[in-house]
Amino acid sequence: MSFVARNIEASIKKIMKQYPIAALTGPRQSGKTTLLKKLFSDYRYVSLENTDARTFATEDPNGFLHQYDHHVIIDEVQRVPSLFSYLQTRVDEEGEMGQYILSGSQNFHLMEQITQSLAGRVAIFKLLPFDHEELSQASLLPDNWETLAIKGCYPAIYDRNIDPGVFYTNYLQTYINRDVSMLSNVHNMRLFRNFIGLCATRVGAILNLSNLAQDAGVSHTTAKIG
Repeated sequence: MSFVARNIEASIKKIMKQYPIAALTGPRQSGKTTLLKKLFSDYRYVSLENTDARTFATEDPNGFLHQYDHHVIIDEVQRVPSLFSYLQTRVDEEGEMGQYILSGSQNFHLMEQITQSLAGRVAIFKLLPFDHEELSQASLLPDNWETLAIKGCYPAIYDRNIDPGVFYTNYLQTYINRDVSMLSNVHNMRLFRNFIGLCATRVGAILNLSNLAQDAGVSHTTAKIG
């Protein structure tokens, strides 16, 4: 599958002339890294999922930003929360537009750090999986809505022709083991998976937390927090 044009491309390019930092958030596997590398091929790329890069940024943030000082994409930036204050100082001192692009999958942690340290200095975008228009323009839109409903819109399914059942099973496992565990201490994985499944069956319907809690076997408070 060739690169699929995303609807927010023009907006991101335009805003890079007006802000020193742009941030792209969204769920894992929604195509953030692919989009940024395509749009900004002249930018250097560093991922803080890489253990060496994360250690460097954590132990010597000034040295890290001295090395990655100009036109840089920093991926999974929420992995080093202390870096945000140093980014604030650097962009304030240098006043360069489009200096950094930040990307991260854990929207909660990323947004928390942005609002605390980078307010007014960053333009925020959210990239979701493919939408109807993007699939149609790329000639990837299934012939009927039933197929689309089962297949979903995550790029990897179309790029690698992955069976949706396999993809979403693994995706959910990754979501629980990584993102959820970093946000909250989930004590009972079986109950949590059951809760997620019950939520899925209620998509498009009015949410009744009491009924959801009863079906999931948890308290009303737990269902509300979840």
